[in-house]
Amino acid sequence: MSDPEPCRIKPEDAEQQIGLMEETHSPVKEGEETDSLKRKDKNCFTCTQCGKSLLHKKSLRHHMMIHTGEKPFTCTQCGKSLANKKSLRYHMMIHTEEKPFTCSECGTSFRQPSAVISHMMIHTGEKTHKCDQCGKTFLRASQLKKHLRVHIKERPYPCTVCGKSFRDQYGLRNHQKIHTGVREYMCFECEKTFHTAVKLKIHERVHTGEKPYICSVCSKGFSQFETMKMHERIHTGEKPYKCSHCDMRCSKSGDLRKHERTHTGEKPYKCSHCEKRCRDLGHLKIHERTHTGEKPYTCSLCNKRFGYSGSLKKHERIHTGEKPYKCSHCEKRFNSSGHLKSHERTHTGEKPYKCSHCDKRFSALESLKKHVRIHTGEKPYTCSHCDKRFSTLDSLKTHERTHTGETPYTCSHCDKQFRHLGQLKKHERIHTGEKP
Repeated sequence: MSDPEPCRIKPEDAEQQIGLMEETHSPVKEGEETDSLKRKDKNCFTCTQCGKSLLHKKSLRHHMMIHTGEKPFTCTQCGKSLANKKSLRYHMMIHTEEKPFTCSECGTSFRQPSAVISHMMIHTGEKTHKCDQCGKTFLRASQLKKHLRVHIKERPYPCTVCGKSFRDQYGLRNHQKIHTGVREYMCFECEKTFHTAVKLKIHERVHTGEKPYICSVCSKGFSQFETMKMHERIHTGEKPYKCSHCDMRCSKSGDLRKHERTHTGEKPYKCSHCEKRCRDLGHLKIHERTHTGEKPYTCSLCNKRFGYSGSLKKHERIHTGEKPYKCSHCEKRFNSSGHLKSHERTHTGEKPYKCSHCDKRFSALESLKKHVRIHTGEKPYTCSHCDKRFSTLDSLKTHERTHTGETPYTCSHCDKQFRHLGQLKKHERIHTGEKP
């Protein structure tokens, strides 16, 4: 299924081949053949390195650069080297932001005419390339070829620095910029830099709020095409990615990779601050914030900052009073799915989490973690004001409010504010008359 690796030859050998082509430009007599260049017919020249046929000497010269790796055309803006003038011309449009080719249906502009042709298929609905494994259809043959690697788990493009493999050359090239440190695309709003123009464009939508991709079922908007496609699987129930170890199926390739690591035990992502390893990059980034103290998510109502997007969403429900998760056994509602699951175990009696030190069982994972610290004495949470350490995150937050004076819990009856949730609940009973 993979393309053959380009055969690397010296530029002087390529010139020799092209020179031979000039010598043999007259029709080759029947039965005649050179070792370096073969003519299939009087109008067709064949590269001896890979067998590709070309019509012109100039085409062969450009084609040979694939084998030599030669890139003689350099961008004056960023220093990037390219194999031909046409590629350089299209690349320069990234810097000038020129997009001369426009879709007649929706007005979207592109740098290359081929991109317009591919884009037009979105309007026509034409998907002529079908996967014989799962029936999924694609606009382009290249998309189908890339998709097929999902089924056979083929990653034919390895990084020469770290050995990580990729399904396509584009993914490999973008990955290699991590090693070289090249970040040539900068956001003018926040000065954040990116390895690729595509990642910059996606990032800029954070500032503009643009969501150009609309779900065809519920009209929800998305900033990324792939995010929209993954969302649509909620409606269709499609789960195209199957685990090779069990019968589990996933709607996202990333979810499949994470799941398969539960079988293999692989933890490829290592914390740069300690020895902890994680199964996926998202968990690593979240873990590293315990070291850096980074809190990138800000509440729009009170400006409180959070290390995790989930924590922000959960916090915002304190302001809105939203409790979207309802118990299937009673009428009680919760502002997080975690709290709902823990509550439902009071009905079922389920205690799936067992302590490895004393065999005590718990209905919630966090309860188990807190309990285990009684045995280990671990206190992983450090106060950023006085270096005091705590065994639980709640204890840390409660303590830090003695430094900040923060009172995040507001009474819905009289607007009085409290430092702790327990204090708020106790106070509200004055209004409700509820007995504890």
